[in-house]
Amino acid sequence: MTTFVKLLIPATRLMNHLKYPQKFALISCIFVLPLGLVLYFLMSEVQSRVDFAKKELLGTQYLRPLHQLSQDVLQHQLVVDRLTLQNQPIASTTTPLQTQITDNLQSIAQVDQTLGETLLTTQKFQTLQQTWQNLIVNQRTWSPETINDQHSQILYQLDQLRLRVGDQSNLILDPDLDTYYLMDATLLKLPEIQRTLAKIRQVSQRVVVNQQMTSAKRLQLVALKETLRTANLDLARNLEVAFSKNSAGTLRPKLAIPLNQLLESNKQLVHSVSQFTDSGQLVQAEACFAQTNQALQQNFGLWQNSIDELDRLLHNRINGFIQRQLGLFAFVLVILAIVTYLFIAFYRGVMQTVVSLSAASEQMVKGTLTEKITLDSRDELADVVHSFNNISIALVQANQDVSLLNQRLKTENMRMSAELEVTHRLQQMILPKKEELEKITDLDIAGFMEPADEVGGDYYDVSQSGSKIRIGIGDVTGHGLESGVVMIMAQTAVRTLLAHGVTDLGKLLSAVNHMIYDNTHRMKSHKNMTLMLLEYEAGVLRLSGQHEDLIIVRSNGETEQIDTFDLGFPLGLELDITPFTAETKVELQLGDLAVLYTDGITEAMNGKNEQYGVERICEVLRQNRDRTATEIRQAVIGDLMQHIGTQKVFDDITLLVLKQR
Repeated sequence: MTTFVKLLIPATRLMNHLKYPQKFALISCIFVLPLGLVLYFLMSEVQSRVDFAKKELLGTQYLRPLHQLSQDVLQHQLVVDRLTLQNQPIASTTTPLQTQITDNLQSIAQVDQTLGETLLTTQKFQTLQQTWQNLIVNQRTWSPETINDQHSQILYQLDQLRLRVGDQSNLILDPDLDTYYLMDATLLKLPEIQRTLAKIRQVSQRVVVNQQMTSAKRLQLVALKETLRTANLDLARNLEVAFSKNSAGTLRPKLAIPLNQLLESNKQLVHSVSQFTDSGQLVQAEACFAQTNQALQQNFGLWQNSIDELDRLLHNRINGFIQRQLGLFAFVLVILAIVTYLFIAFYRGVMQTVVSLSAASEQMVKGTLTEKITLDSRDELADVVHSFNNISIALVQANQDVSLLNQRLKTENMRMSAELEVTHRLQQMILPKKEELEKITDLDIAGFMEPADEVGGDYYDVSQSGSKIRIGIGDVTGHGLESGVVMIMAQTAVRTLLAHGVTDLGKLLSAVNHMIYDNTHRMKSHKNMTLMLLEYEAGVLRLSGQHEDLIIVRSNGETEQIDTFDLGFPLGLELDITPFTAETKVELQLGDLAVLYTDGITEAMNGKNEQYGVERICEVLRQNRDRTATEIRQAVIGDLMQHIGTQKVFDDITLLVLKQR
């Protein structure tokens, strides 16, 4: 008897012990259960994307009154600055504009009342509102410099509120490149250009009113001109990506003309500012002022068009997902209807044969069978006419066994899911919080970690004690629950040792290695990890431990890679790694970057099996070195995700950006 035939024996016995209704019921259950489970997961996945896009729409809803407020505050700052320069009274001239700004704040308050709890914006909005009230109350007594600083504070708080909306409404995490770069333009690029244009306009106005060009104003205009030129290039590049990645092809016809007008106006303004700063002629200051007003109006118009297009794309995405849900549901219903129809027809044909055989059996039992029974059937049942027996075995026990097995599987799946969820939450809870990083004054720090599975094996941490900032980054082999547990053990061990006064990097590594070695052997696990520990103080970064290269990007664009191979040894392989530990240091100057990462970034593959590589991350860092750590992190992760595309992420991704303030 072959192996295949032996494997069929249990199934054959089971089917031979069931009546046809029971056989159909069993087959239907086995067919419907996985189909229903797959349908549920598909529907859930589509619904999660719908919910994601709907939350993004909440963000665009909040951004609209914010944008109008930003426009009016910039105008109020300009008018008040002119009045103070001309020693004219403020209140009577600016009352209509102040009323308009108050109305804008009321509109935002109404939106915040509805969305503030979801987007976590209420506190920032109340702070903004209080700052504006302070300005209105005290602007008659404050000096022009204080009034200008208060306006700048309001604009900064507006930016912070706008960024909070972007973070909490999923806009910053948009998965599609066209909407992502359109979001980037409305949330970051266009507001940045607005602020730069407003500053150029304000400086030009001061030159016109005072009828003089000072060295300070000349330097300020030169810096603003370069900022505008860079922002103009970034906006053009990002929106071109949005246009090219827009599969429907609707963005370019709607936004290309206002975009080109704004870009051209900005270029002309940059040229005019250059001429003005070179010649110092006051008539050119008036031209710059007029050109800035025109560029600002075009900027505001492009922002409005962009946010409208972003809304339209999000609505189209939601409608597409809903149509996909309906199509999938209709397809499944059609398949189920066809299967049901065939099952009924098959069952009816079988039952006709069974009835004939049953009548023949009764006649055989009674001994009244006088003639050969002829069945209107050509299937295998016709071969058993002469040996037909009544078979009646209940299916209750079998159904109970199947139900019990399903219950056990469900319980086990729930247990494993709960374990993974708890471990995932623990990992997220122990990561450095944004508030902790913002308290660090010497370094601008931004981190990112995304596991390949529910639980990852990457680790990073940042803590401060006095003037010393301690940083750690590691990578456990593999990913999943076991790697996540090792990662949590390492984080806990480092924190505990630091809390008990162990600050020597070599001793820290040796102690953590000893703990991981003991625990992984007790767990009968083969996991090990790379771990690098760093200590920063007064511009000097000391590091020890074996991990990926430390990337240093100087403020002038020069790049260095610090090899850590000889600074340590993978933890968990040997009981004592003291002979392998070493230490080196790097000096950081103002604007220098130090970037830590795991191999999940450099070894990330695209659809052509090409790795992302160290060279590409270095190039992105060089291009964005003048930006904040958070913006640099976003640039690297955005470029990485563009490289990966639709390819599956196979390893955990961790990035830590440090910038010398």
